[in-house]
Amino acid sequence: MLDQGAPPHSSSQTAPPARGVGARLMRRKPVENLVEEGGQGEGGSLRRSLGLWQLTMISIGATLGTGIFVVLGEAVPKAGPAVTLSFVIAGLTALFSALSYAELAGTIPVAGSSYSYAYATMGELIAWICGWCLVLEYGVSVAAVAVGWGEYLNELLDGTIGVTIPAALSAPPGDGGVFNLPALIVVLLAMAFLLGGAKESARANTVMVIVKIAALVMFCAIGVQGFRSGNYENFMPLGMAGVSAAGATLFFSYIGFDAASTAGEEAKNAQRDLPRAIMLSLVIVTALYVLVAAVAVGAKPWKNFTDSEAALAQIMREVTGQTFWGTLLAFCAVIAIASVVLTVLYGQTRILFAMSRDGLVPKVFSKVHPKTKTPRANTLIVSLFCGVLAAAIPLGQLADATSIGTLFAFALVNVAVVVLRRTRPDMPRTFRVPLSPVMPALGFGFCIWMMGSLSAVTWVVFGVWMAVGLVFYFGYGYRRSRLAPSEK
Repeated sequence: MLDQGAPPHSSSQTAPPARGVGARLMRRKPVENLVEEGGQGEGGSLRRSLGLWQLTMISIGATLGTGIFVVLGEAVPKAGPAVTLSFVIAGLTALFSALSYAELAGTIPVAGSSYSYAYATMGELIAWICGWCLVLEYGVSVAAVAVGWGEYLNELLDGTIGVTIPAALSAPPGDGGVFNLPALIVVLLAMAFLLGGAKESARANTVMVIVKIAALVMFCAIGVQGFRSGNYENFMPLGMAGVSAAGATLFFSYIGFDAASTAGEEAKNAQRDLPRAIMLSLVIVTALYVLVAAVAVGAKPWKNFTDSEAALAQIMREVTGQTFWGTLLAFCAVIAIASVVLTVLYGQTRILFAMSRDGLVPKVFSKVHPKTKTPRANTLIVSLFCGVLAAAIPLGQLADATSIGTLFAFALVNVAVVVLRRTRPDMPRTFRVPLSPVMPALGFGFCIWMMGSLSAVTWVVFGVWMAVGLVFYFGYGYRRSRLAPSEK
């Protein structure tokens, strides 16, 4: 629920010195300090230029498109027609976490998203783990979405000029190629927009979001003409295990609704607008996902989905018997998926900006360019990393790795909202999670359940990722943390 007219935060506080290794790992950064430092970087500050409309479009832009345009072809073989139920389960998991995000975003409106929330409530080590998971969530999902963009680009080229990019240059090693050039290109294009400034990037994203919504509505209008009720006769052929496995994969589709929270230091009225943007975007995205999935499975037998990253364009061609509509959808998808790359890449740079400001990663990530008021070096480094990752690793591995990192970060957010309610009950909140702590507990439980549905290989990758993160923290962040000097 919204709590209008909440007073501003009080003046900054100083974190008490922590003694001993255990105490240092649990050192917390006061909420007032987080808010007071909002927007400040090395050599300048970020510009506050984003309103409710732009924030909502950032969330939709980062979310809508990934699962429907890219991952649907991988999820349907796991669940059959019940993939629609998988979308609902994934959406409920996202909803419970979104409620917690909305409360914390209105209370702690800073760029670090769940990393900053964990820093204020559960201590530095947990904050680092959460931030490291967000690097997996945002950075790797940029790469995963970029892979899908290349598939639709090939569909568009084939339908317009009759040529496609050779497999050697359009697929990563392991998928029959050598280097995924289109995936690298779309990341570099997004980088160019971000270097121009947050407001300019938000305008470009808004146009792309409108195009993608129009494309999905067009698909439903045409795809429903090929709807066959017989395609739903064996609704759950692989049982509930298949539904949950597909739901865990499709949770990748909801990654991004929290992107608005990473814009907290560039929002005009962050405490009021961030909770609204998060909830509004999730409602719109979930409704479109379920509708499009229902039409897609109704128009094409589930056994005929063959891990295609361009499933919707293929359905359009099969239903109409013409290449035009499939080509038009491919064109819209090229624009739509590019907006996901743009906004998720934006979120990644702002999370690293916050972590750098706290001393946990190198200062280069918080340097602000004096003209554009953006973290230029940060954007260049992250973009090149994500571009190379997209060009070298197959989509399926990227999507599952992203999902497990996101689910873990979301689980921590549900814990953080309860902890902050208990430790700082009198803090002004512009949004409150209803039925707390029941709702956060459900969010936590759903996240853990869906993590358990992912493959053993994904867990191994996650374990290695976390081990690398802990080595980096103890080798760098533990000593260089801005909270550390007060403990000497």
